[in-house]
Amino acid sequence: MPDDSGDDKRDRSSRDAPADPGKRETLKKLAALGALALTDAAALSSCGRPSASPLSRERKVIVLGLDGLDPRGVERLMSQSKLPNIARLMELGGFRRLASTIPPQSPVAWASFITGMDCGGHGIYDFIHRDPETYIPYLSIARTEAPEKSLSIGQWRVPLSAGKVELLRRGYAFWDVLAEQGIPASAYRVPSNFPPHDTRVKQLAGLGAPDLRGTYGEFSFYTDAPPKPGRRITGGAIYQVQVLNGRARAQLFGPDNTLREGEPQSAVDFDILVDREHGLVKIALQGEEILLREGEWSNWATVQFEMIPRLRSVSGICRFYLKAVRPYLKLYVTPINMDPRDPALPISAPRDFSAELARKLGLFYTQGFPHDVKALRHEILDDEEYLQQSDIAFGEEKRMYELALNELERGLLFYYFATTDRTQHMFWRLMDPRHPAHDPRLAKKVGPVMEECYRAADGLVGQAMEACDGDTTLIVMSDHGFAPYYRSFNLNTWLARNDYLLGVGPWEPGGDIFRNADWRNTLAYGLGFNSLYFNMQGREPYGMVGRDERPLLAAQLAEELCKVRDPETGDRVIDQVYVAEEVYSSPPVGHAPDLVIGYARGYRCSDESVLGEITETLIEDNLDKWSGDHCIDRSRVPGILLANRPIAAAAPSLIDLTATIMAEFGVDPIREMTGRPVLST
Repeated sequence: MPDDSGDDKRDRSSRDAPADPGKRETLKKLAALGALALTDAAALSSCGRPSASPLSRERKVIVLGLDGLDPRGVERLMSQSKLPNIARLMELGGFRRLASTIPPQSPVAWASFITGMDCGGHGIYDFIHRDPETYIPYLSIARTEAPEKSLSIGQWRVPLSAGKVELLRRGYAFWDVLAEQGIPASAYRVPSNFPPHDTRVKQLAGLGAPDLRGTYGEFSFYTDAPPKPGRRITGGAIYQVQVLNGRARAQLFGPDNTLREGEPQSAVDFDILVDREHGLVKIALQGEEILLREGEWSNWATVQFEMIPRLRSVSGICRFYLKAVRPYLKLYVTPINMDPRDPALPISAPRDFSAELARKLGLFYTQGFPHDVKALRHEILDDEEYLQQSDIAFGEEKRMYELALNELERGLLFYYFATTDRTQHMFWRLMDPRHPAHDPRLAKKVGPVMEECYRAADGLVGQAMEACDGDTTLIVMSDHGFAPYYRSFNLNTWLARNDYLLGVGPWEPGGDIFRNADWRNTLAYGLGFNSLYFNMQGREPYGMVGRDERPLLAAQLAEELCKVRDPETGDRVIDQVYVAEEVYSSPPVGHAPDLVIGYARGYRCSDESVLGEITETLIEDNLDKWSGDHCIDRSRVPGILLANRPIAAAAPSLIDLTATIMAEFGVDPIREMTGRPVLST
C-alpha cells in the first residue's frame, strides 16, 4: 500500500477509459458486428538479425505485470514483513524503481513495453486521441471500419465486403520477434493489444478489448424503485421495471444490428419472478432459469442476440447480481461480454485460443476492463459489492495464470493483472485520512483493502517463483506507481480564462468546446488526461497558429501552466510541461498532442476537461470514489522492477525491459527498439 506520510509534507488542506474514458457518445463503437476480417500482421523480416542460440531457445522467461504496483507501498509493506515473496525475490536478484512513460498512462506505458518504443514510435499518446480534422475525441487503442459495400434488401443490409477492426498501436511486438526466432511466446491480457495480430504467439487481449456493445463496459440495472431526479449515469443504464403479481418483464440490450437498416440495437426479452417474502428471484432467460437470493451472484449466463432470424446471431455472456428485493427490486447485470467460445471480434490469437481457454477453465470476462468501477462510482454497487465483483474477475485471472504457469515448458510467458491498479484507483480514499472523500467508518467496515491487494500480488509472485527452475528468469514489473488524487484541475477552463480558448463562456452545465468554442480565434484546447493541442494552421480545420508561432506558444504556455497555484492551498498544480517533439524519439504524428501536462502529486485533470467540458470552478476537491491516480508527472509515479537476477542498471526505465527480455533469449532488438538490457550478464 503506498504511503504518503511525509510525502510533500502536506496536510488535509493541501491536497489516471478512465476516470473512466468517457461518455457513451464519445466512446464510438469499437465493433461493426457484421462480416469482419482481420488481416494477419506482416511477416517480420529476419534479414541482418542474428538468430538465437539453441541453448537460449530452451530457456524460460516469466514476466509478471502488476499494473500500478507502487514502490512506496512495496517498500512499506516489506518493512513490515507483509510481502515475504517479494522480499525473497529481492534478495535473490534485485529491486529498482522503474521510470514510466510520458505520460504514465496504462495504454501508453504498455504500448511502450510491447514495442520498445516511446509514443513517437508506437503512436499511442493518451487514453483519448482526437481527430485533428474534426476535433472529435476517440479511444486511442483500436478503431473499426464498417464494410465499404453492402446491398439493401428490404429491411436488411447485406455486407458485400469485409469490415475491419484495427489495432492503432504501431511497431512490432517484441514477442513476435522472439517467435520469428523459433522461441515460443504467450501474452495474456496485455493492454494496448486489441485486436492481437494473429502471429505464432498465443495472445489474449486486455485493456482495449470491448464488451459486446463496443464500449469499455456498460452495466444494466433493473429496479422498480422511484427514479432519482437529475441522476446522470455514464458507463451503464438504469431500467425502470414494473413488478405486477410477482413478475417483471425486461430486456437485455446487445450490439447494434449492422445487418438491418438503421442499425437498431439488438435486444433479448427476459422475465424476473420476484418473491419478496423469501428475498429471491428467478430469472427466465432464453430457456434457462437462474435462481438468486439477495446478495448472490449468478454464474455466467449465455445470451444469443439474433441479427438475422434463424440465420445469424451473436453470442454474449453476463452475470446477474441480486442486490435487493425488499422494498424494491434491485438487479445488477454485468456488461454483456463477448463469448470466448465464439467471440464476435478477434480477442485472441490464434482466434480459437479464447475458446481453448474456455474449455479448460470455463467462461470468463473477455472485456479488457472487467472491474466495474462505473457501477461503484454511481452507487449501483456499494464498496463491498464492488469488491465481490472484483474478486470474481481476479479469481478468473488467477486460474488462467496458474494454467499458463503449469503449461510453460520453454520460451516467454507474460501475464498481466489489472486488479492492483483498479483497487488503488477506487480505494485510496479509505486508507488516506487526508483525502476529501475519506470515510473513517467505511474504512473500518471494509478493512485495509489496498494492503490486502498488495499481499495478493505477493502471492502471485510466490507462484511464479515456484514455477522457476534453475535456468528461468523471472521479472516482476509495474508500468507506473500511484498517487493520491485530491483535487481536480479543469485545463479547458484555465485555457478559457486565459484567452487561449475562446467562445466557451459564460460557463453553463453541459457546456463543451465542441458546441461552444470559437475555433477561428482559439489557440489551444485540452482533450485526454494529459494532452494539450494547438489549433494549428494546416492541421485543424480552423487552425490559427502558424508553424513559426508554435515554439513561442509552447514556451509561453509551459511557463504559465507551471506557475498555476491552487488558491486554496498555494501548492503547485503542475510539475512539468513537455513539448512532444523534445521528449519523443520519433517525430509525433498528426494525432499527437503538442504539449504533455505533468500534474503535481495530488492533482489530476478533471473528468469534465478530459472530454472537452468547461466548468465554472477551476480547481475543486475530488469527492469521487475514483480517488487514487497516476495520470500526473512520471517522476512522481515510478513503477517497480524485481528480478531473480541482479539488476545492473541503477535507473532502469520501462522501455528497457523490452530489450532485457529479448537479451535473455540471445536475440538483439530490432532497430526501432531504443532500450538497453538492465540485468547482469
